[in-house]
Amino acid sequence: MYFLIFSHFRGILKSITHRRITLKAVILDSATLGDDIDLSPIKSIAEVHEYRATRSFEVEERIKNADAVIVNKIKLGRDNLKDAKNLRLICVTATGYDNIDTAYCKERGIALYNVPKYSTDSVSQITVAMALTLVCRLDEYRQFVNSGEYSRSGIANKLTPVYHELSSMTWGVVGGGAIGSRVANIAEALGCRVLMCRRKQDEKYETCSIDDLCRRSDVISLHVPLTAETEHLINEQRISLMKKNAIIINMARGRVADEDALVRAVEAERIGGIGIDVYAEEPFDTKHPYARILGRPNVCLTPHMAWGSAEARARCVSVVAQNILSFCSGSSTNRIV
Repeated sequence: MYFLIFSHFRGILKSITHRRITLKAVILDSATLGDDIDLSPIKSIAEVHEYRATRSFEVEERIKNADAVIVNKIKLGRDNLKDAKNLRLICVTATGYDNIDTAYCKERGIALYNVPKYSTDSVSQITVAMALTLVCRLDEYRQFVNSGEYSRSGIANKLTPVYHELSSMTWGVVGGGAIGSRVANIAEALGCRVLMCRRKQDEKYETCSIDDLCRRSDVISLHVPLTAETEHLINEQRISLMKKNAIIINMARGRVADEDALVRAVEAERIGGIGIDVYAEEPFDTKHPYARILGRPNVCLTPHMAWGSAEARARCVSVVAQNILSFCSGSSTNRIV
């Protein structure tokens, strides 16, 4: 399978193989990339020490002699970077980098690179899958069959709960980046009217304010980075503007939506449902408000997997290898700091 996935990157990998550099790199959480991932594009160019997982108190010791750190979810900042005197480079195996203290990186002169646009197809696919699952009430129909009730019912068709066609709906997309734009295109192809909330006027779709989008949309999907401006973008007040059948899908960052407000809205039946793949704390514990609504047919929670198709993860590893080479050659491609 990976021969097919990596064939697209054959030229890149061939050039990488012949460009091994003197760099001590530490991968802190390779397990977040999956058990099946091939890290050879990175290991072929640098001296790599790989850790499957790293607890917070282990970070300082593991990176103290590193020139480069490769990380996905672990938070890195002054407290755990201050003694890594050789550290020159941090590569995030993701597009988002809100787990990295960028101000401290600037202060120390540590370069930070991310991996943009590698998961556009994967996240868009899961976004639409969640919308279809919730709009079509598929979990309830599947449970009816799986429980044996269908076999005992004596009827050929069960048509409750009632579901509606996406083509009759308005889909509000929050965020006009690669993923948001792709979701908008798919929603349009399915017959939806599409609204966009983004900084700049969209050339193709009607652009409106977040409040207007909340009022008018049947499906609302979130695809923005976490910033001071976007934290709790979806909150109690904006939920109160929404239609009672509105479905909220968060594919951005957990704190882009007020998780407590979402749970209260589901419990009070003020919205139609939620589809969530990202959380303020990952994993969330059994005391988290989401634990109260697990198993509800209008709640679809997944373990931050939307980005992680086999193809997307292969692209991510290849781009990280390219980012290391870019840093060594002085290129600013994908450089954040």
